[in-house]
Amino acid sequence: MAAESGESMEFTLVLPVLPLDGEVVLPGMVVPLDLSDAEIRAAVEAAQAAARAESGKPKVLLVPRIDGTYAKTGVLGTVEQVGRLADGDPGALVKGRHRVRIGAGTTGPGAALWVEGIQVEETVPDPLPGQVTDLVKEYKALATTWLRKRGAWQVVDRVQAIDDVSALADNSGYSPFLTTDQKTELLETTDPVARLKLATQQLRDHLAEQDVAETIAKDVQEGVDKQQREFLLRRQLEAVRKELRELNGDGPDAAEESDDYRARVEAADLPGHVREAALKEVEKLERSSDQSPEGSWIRTWLDTVLEMPWNERTEDAYDIQGAKEILDAEHAGLDDVKARITEYLAVRKRRGERGLGVIGGRRGGAVLALVGPPGVGKTSLGESVAHAMGRKFVRVALGGVRDEAEIRGHRRTYVGALPGRIVRAVKEAGSMNPVVLLDEIDKVGSDFRGDPAAALLEVLDPAQNHTFRDHYLEVELDLSDVVFLATANVLEAIPEALADRMEIVRLDGYTEDEKVVIARDHLLPRQLERAGLTGDEVALEEGALRKLAGEYTREAGVRTLERTVARLLRKVAAQHELGERELPFTVREEDLRALVGRPHHVPESAQDPAERRTAVPGVATGLAVTGAGGDVLYVEASLADPETGAAGLTLTGQLGDVMKESAQIALSFLRSRGAELELPVADLKDRGVHIHFPAGAVPKDGPSAGVTMTTALASLLSGRLVRTDVAMTGEVSLTGRVLPIGGVKQKLLAAHRAGVTTVIIPKRNEADLDDVPAEVLEKLDVHAVTDVRQVLELALAPAATVAEVPVAA
Repeated sequence: MAAESGESMEFTLVLPVLPLDGEVVLPGMVVPLDLSDAEIRAAVEAAQAAARAESGKPKVLLVPRIDGTYAKTGVLGTVEQVGRLADGDPGALVKGRHRVRIGAGTTGPGAALWVEGIQVEETVPDPLPGQVTDLVKEYKALATTWLRKRGAWQVVDRVQAIDDVSALADNSGYSPFLTTDQKTELLETTDPVARLKLATQQLRDHLAEQDVAETIAKDVQEGVDKQQREFLLRRQLEAVRKELRELNGDGPDAAEESDDYRARVEAADLPGHVREAALKEVEKLERSSDQSPEGSWIRTWLDTVLEMPWNERTEDAYDIQGAKEILDAEHAGLDDVKARITEYLAVRKRRGERGLGVIGGRRGGAVLALVGPPGVGKTSLGESVAHAMGRKFVRVALGGVRDEAEIRGHRRTYVGALPGRIVRAVKEAGSMNPVVLLDEIDKVGSDFRGDPAAALLEVLDPAQNHTFRDHYLEVELDLSDVVFLATANVLEAIPEALADRMEIVRLDGYTEDEKVVIARDHLLPRQLERAGLTGDEVALEEGALRKLAGEYTREAGVRTLERTVARLLRKVAAQHELGERELPFTVREEDLRALVGRPHHVPESAQDPAERRTAVPGVATGLAVTGAGGDVLYVEASLADPETGAAGLTLTGQLGDVMKESAQIALSFLRSRGAELELPVADLKDRGVHIHFPAGAVPKDGPSAGVTMTTALASLLSGRLVRTDVAMTGEVSLTGRVLPIGGVKQKLLAAHRAGVTTVIIPKRNEADLDDVPAEVLEKLDVHAVTDVRQVLELALAPAATVAEVPVAA
């Protein structure tokens, strides 16, 4: 009976389950099954037992099993034949007949799983509608196209002979390109027309993918053939040119010779390992085409290698006395640094005389780190070192560098790749033993592009920099004979591992006498030239220079001093051009105010007693170290009105945790030991204590202000003033011990600049006084103490007149 598309007749069946792992069988398909599988053999044997009772062919239910899960629809299959497969194993030939919708499980003979199923009898309209007829034609055309590409001509006629819509759609189950999921979708689609549409779409998609793959393969083959043809033609062209040159008796012209990298490499004086690597790159260049980007990379690399001074070295000037005179002439002070350079040259000279210049492939290079505040001459010192040694000088600015490739170079595969700054510095110097100044090494940063400071570890390690490998060059570079000088303002900002590889030489600033000498011998002549003046036209008395250094500028270095001298000379030049001043002119101390204004840094001792900061109790003078060298730090303390009830400790001045703890320790010491010092300790319990550090916008931290805070609080409680000429530094403990601190030299230089005459330091820092210039120690009265009681005896004025204790508003 004919029916509309999609209608079906259902019959209930009881069948043994034959599971198919990862396989799908559609109606009409004939498949061989391996009976060595226990589940398949059990299903076939159960079907055979049931068939003997019903006298028919054994029937099984072929069900796909994907990842251990059975499909909802299976296929009724009949066992057509049982025998041996091609490999000799027992097998059975099963043919799919009808779709079966799987129901509940049941019982049956044998060890197989039995289930109830509903057979779906599919029907299609008769005659076929026009759309279905077109669909049948399209599917046959697509199937024919695919079969012809595979050369399966005998199957084409079989497909063309199928007229049944359901059988034609199920025939696609033989297609090897269909996945298990696609075949399962075909199995579960019961409507024949919908199933044929699905099979047609799957076949259409596969043919489209096949066309794209064939197009790509064709393009690739054509490209390969073109490259091979071009390579062959170029080799033939080279052979023809060679024959022509030999025939004419001419060598290559200048242009060809410049392009002949092989000849340049063979003629160059290169180390063995570099020559080998360069010749390999030349071979790659000869094999590459002119249009290949690799050719330009190789040419740039070869140019860089050929420009490197692999075997160029300058002879060191081993005139030790002459080198010392050069350093002394170009730099005043800095005795530690000049002594270290002189030692290095002396050792190099003796090693050379004894044939110990190269040991284990390494030479005696040096890595010095000049650490000090700005303006003390760290950068210019590098030029003086190169001058004294007779070497080339190169400066590498590291401030703000955040890319590791800036040190080690880029990989050659990157566009615009370059060697690192170290290799470029050696190339710029033109010798393998220059003096390389790594300027501002403490300003190196790090981000997602790596840590340049970590890349410097190999560069600055004398034990391994003789085999330094740049990412761009990819050949070993011997840096062991390079003298590396690094400059930094703050030692703590340099990574510990990097600082460990360098010899730290501290430049703690200049004394006032040294500044006068520098200004007279170096700064003044340079600024006279820049101002268009001569020494015969303008001169500065030593008193004027000393006042400029002491009262107009207060710094560790001489940059501000030089700017002040330049400003003064510009003023004189302008006045002369305006007819206001006759030349020659000698600048005296009393002329400075008219030329550069009032002094900015008048010492506390030179001010009116009523205007000094220590003119009231509760103010003490401390010493600190900043990024600009040593400095004077004032501490102010006050007590709150007891009626306000604001008890406790208040700290202001942007203090760090360590300094806050020092304030707590100072307060606790006075509360516990104040009675012994005859201080009114009750005020500390009932009234709030406020400690302030002026210059509140500047962060401050460290333990060395402990004695200063203790002295300020003791002065506040006792009403005794702190002596104006006294400055102090030291950490304080809960028991009143004065503990050692760092930066003694910088702090004493700062006290000297500020006009302080008496300095209190911890007893255990007495050894640091050896580093302080003798002319500074002569002008300072330094007291080394071990207990806070000694500090108070020295710092507090006599109790003849007691001032009123200030109360905070």
